[in-house]
Amino acid sequence: MTSVRQEDFIASIADALQFISYYHPVDFIEAVHAAYEKEQSPAARDAMAQILINSRMCAEGKRPVCQDTGIVVVFLEIGMDVRWDATMGIEEMVNEGVRRAYLHPENTLRASIVSDPVGARTNTRDNTPAVVHMRLVPGDTVEVKLAAKGGGSENKSKIAMLNPSDSIVDWVVKTVPTMGAGWCPPGMLGLGIGGSAEKAAVLAKESLMDPIDIHHLRERGPRNAVEELRLQLFEAVNDLGIGAQGLGGLTTVLDVKVKDFPTHAASKPVAMIPNCAATRHAHFTLDGSGPVTLEPPGLENWPQITWDVGPGARRVNLDSISRPDVQNWRPGETLLLSGRLLTGRDAAHKRIVDMLARGERLPEGVDFRDRFIYYVGPVDPVGDEVVGPAGPTTATRMDKFTETMLAETGLIGMVGKAERGQAAIDAIRRHQAVYLMAVGGAAYLVSKAIRASRVVAFDDLGMEAIHEFEVRDMPVTVAVDSRGESVHRTGPEEWRVKISEIKRSA
Repeated sequence: MTSVRQEDFIASIADALQFISYYHPVDFIEAVHAAYEKEQSPAARDAMAQILINSRMCAEGKRPVCQDTGIVVVFLEIGMDVRWDATMGIEEMVNEGVRRAYLHPENTLRASIVSDPVGARTNTRDNTPAVVHMRLVPGDTVEVKLAAKGGGSENKSKIAMLNPSDSIVDWVVKTVPTMGAGWCPPGMLGLGIGGSAEKAAVLAKESLMDPIDIHHLRERGPRNAVEELRLQLFEAVNDLGIGAQGLGGLTTVLDVKVKDFPTHAASKPVAMIPNCAATRHAHFTLDGSGPVTLEPPGLENWPQITWDVGPGARRVNLDSISRPDVQNWRPGETLLLSGRLLTGRDAAHKRIVDMLARGERLPEGVDFRDRFIYYVGPVDPVGDEVVGPAGPTTATRMDKFTETMLAETGLIGMVGKAERGQAAIDAIRRHQAVYLMAVGGAAYLVSKAIRASRVVAFDDLGMEAIHEFEVRDMPVTVAVDSRGESVHRTGPEEWRVKISEIKRSA
């Protein structure tokens, strides 16, 4: 009978979470590089270059690949012959491992979990609790699969109760465009099919723990209905032309995973969960011999890629810009931002809008007149860092606040990731403002452009507090111009047509 010590289990969870915060799986690196090599869309190719460079920087610097260091999801298969040398329950031990990992002084990870989700939404400050799934199985080991799942991709999860005769391919092709680019493609799609509604969702999540192997499947051909479905979905989703970061291009998904389970004769439950460009997961086995040590990948696994914004980039001084200056910016144009930049995301926006509705003045230091706001919740700095990884968060969550912010604060521009909804685009056009996009999945790279940082308001919100950044040559793309034209609409439309033409001529 195997005896697993409490401390070994906790330490293994903590070490694995640290490990995946800065090491992408090698299969993911190789898949992004292959997509980068064949990509014909300059904008998508540029985005993937930033993702790959960021990935290598994080592996070298042992800092998170994304500022959103995720909600921890753990799948445990516990052998029935395992004896626990422990005083804590299994979920307690998992949470202690999470706590240690996220508060590690040499690589502090962002605490994103809030308690009382329908009420105060108070940050737990240590990223606990984790979501834990357990199965008792024959054997004398503990199999652990864990992931740190970003909120941007998790928010795009979809579930449907299809009729038995309905086409899963048709549903996916119809549904993926509604997810926008907030899940930071290129990434993976995990599908759970069958069982019941909740079983399908768990299957979809667990499928994302598997390695990227669609290229092997394409080479040898499908052996069953599930593998045939994977290939159909892989081709159909990439034919949509959504591309990296939603900018339009050849590759939207790197792989499609499917897990199925027997279901009721009247049902066909389907859940679809995307994994983003910050794909993070690890697998290990505890056999009673002590804590697990994961083998780090060698730096030779990362391609040597150089990236330059090019001579056409426009340099922008944020400290002297005014509304007329942004009127000649056009979608797809690259800008390099320098100067002072205020930050704010969901909680800060709600508090600001509520204060304005009550006729209250905003806190000292929060003046948006002729300023830009960056949608970000940065990781805390370590060592001599000014700020930790600080990539953009999904901009659509701020859409409902955009009209008020533009109309009542003097704000002229916003920086985030992914597309904007129609209400936000209408507000941008109405107030002749602009929306700029930074690359999701390149948080450590972006942080190197931030030369100073200080909290100016709402410190109680933790990572959602308002900061003022001093940036130098921060690269962004004009995503929505002052006329309301959006690159996230024109890009995929253009590449959907181009992909169709490429296939016809092949």
